[in-house]
Amino acid sequence: MYSSKENVNILTALLVKEGITKAVVCPGSRNSPIVHNLCACPDITCYPVTDERSAGFVALGMTLADNEPVAVCVTSGSALLNIAPAAAEAYYQNRPLIIISADRPVQWIDQQDGQTIHQQNALSPNVRKSVTLPEPHDDEERWYCNRLVNEALNASTIDGGGPVHINVAIGEPLFDYRVLQLPDERRTILHRAVTDVAMVCEVAADFFCGEKPMIVLGQMLPEVVGNSLEAIEALKRVTVVIQEKLADDDICPSQPIDEVLKRIGDDVSYRPDHLIYMGGTVVSKQLRQFLRQCPCKISVVVNERGDCCDTFMHTTDIIQGTPEDVLGILANETESVGEKDFVEKWNKVFGEAKAIRRKARPRYSQLSVVKAFHEKMREHDIDGELFYGNSSAVRLGNIFSDQYIYVNRGVNGIEGSLSTAVGYALAHQDEEDVYCVIGDLSFFYDQNALWNEKLPPNLSILLLNNGGGGIFHQLPGLEHSPYRDSAIAGRHTVSAKGICLAHDLVYLSAHNEKELVKNLDRFFNAEEGPVLLEVFTHSEDDAQALKDYYQAF
Repeated sequence: MYSSKENVNILTALLVKEGITKAVVCPGSRNSPIVHNLCACPDITCYPVTDERSAGFVALGMTLADNEPVAVCVTSGSALLNIAPAAAEAYYQNRPLIIISADRPVQWIDQQDGQTIHQQNALSPNVRKSVTLPEPHDDEERWYCNRLVNEALNASTIDGGGPVHINVAIGEPLFDYRVLQLPDERRTILHRAVTDVAMVCEVAADFFCGEKPMIVLGQMLPEVVGNSLEAIEALKRVTVVIQEKLADDDICPSQPIDEVLKRIGDDVSYRPDHLIYMGGTVVSKQLRQFLRQCPCKISVVVNERGDCCDTFMHTTDIIQGTPEDVLGILANETESVGEKDFVEKWNKVFGEAKAIRRKARPRYSQLSVVKAFHEKMREHDIDGELFYGNSSAVRLGNIFSDQYIYVNRGVNGIEGSLSTAVGYALAHQDEEDVYCVIGDLSFFYDQNALWNEKLPPNLSILLLNNGGGGIFHQLPGLEHSPYRDSAIAGRHTVSAKGICLAHDLVYLSAHNEKELVKNLDRFFNAEEGPVLLEVFTHSEDDAQALKDYYQAF
């Protein structure tokens, strides 16, 4: 049986026709008709999450798992505002998040009635579409609800995709479930435009005329990179291709980008004269600064929305298209292009930097911990998906990972890193293991990700705990502030042991190299369910280890 609320039934029917199979649902009374419908729907699996901020990121992780839209449903009032961080991250990662909120009838807004705020457009501008469904009283209003839902669902997938907000006004009574079946709603299908191949070929011809061409790949989904591996390899023959592990699905050592940039210094012979940039953000601040010093003759940006995203400050052309399509077209144009000295020059310095990296033997620190983590994965031939927290953690991952890295780099915030990994693990709990490498502030900020009755057994967490935000010990000049540790870096003495006991996670810890080696083996062989290895280091040692590492280049 379904709710008696017609707008809720119209929404549910269209979610089913859109092929939505997963919904993260949060508690509440105003949204109970929606949650009831989602749970009663045989085509949709519901995942209850109590904390709305965590729920948004759990849903985000699920969109990454299957590259399909996922719904997250919250009740009225401030519950919706807690979805804002996940909405912003989904917006800048182009992830199809369907945010559904219950709302009070419009006449009760600003009347000091409980949980009533202005919810329409509350998540703007970080959603692609925001609609409010009225409570219909006639066929025209039912048609209007149908149209609004169709518009929102289409907006979640076109032009690269993104989050949308569907706000549903629901008056009392709330708990009437007498409808036998959902209505047969009309789904309106939107067909995407096709990339202008001839135009891209012209741009490619101009690009390959450069003596020093370079392609930079920002964050992309692994399947997009995987489908483009052959094209990327063809392009590497005639152009320098820069890609972090956020845009590299090949099982191979990561490019030592920051190491090379330190090694070449101000040598202008390494600066490109023609540049193409596609995908999302890049982690390396050094790379962004380097490319901003390169006023190329041609600087092309590729994105699905056609946005003017002038990251490197010298954009001359914008191509609206998918990276997959454009890489394929570029690769087809390489057959008549000769090899360039510029490519050999970069390959040589990459090789030199990789050789130095292989010899690195850092002191016990977060640097050595992440190195040991990835060495152990290679040693045991462990296959699983990698999720990294932001800030220091992902930078360490980019040094040592052989595999693709998932990370919330749309906004680069610390919130939701763990919840995103939990969401992915929930969606794929019978298929693959998920490893989350995360710093202490990110973990404790998002600990409600573990407040989940269906916490998946395939989740393993490597917690890097140095008692605060370690990256603040790496920022030149900040050491002169007497408030750095206490007020800026979030210094603390908290451990995750109690959290693991509360949520039934296997807890392991390491305070030195010997304990790390021993418990990494236990970490990778744990069979009791979700496991967490908390590794304690000192922020001063972490900063010095990184300093020593980069001095070698």
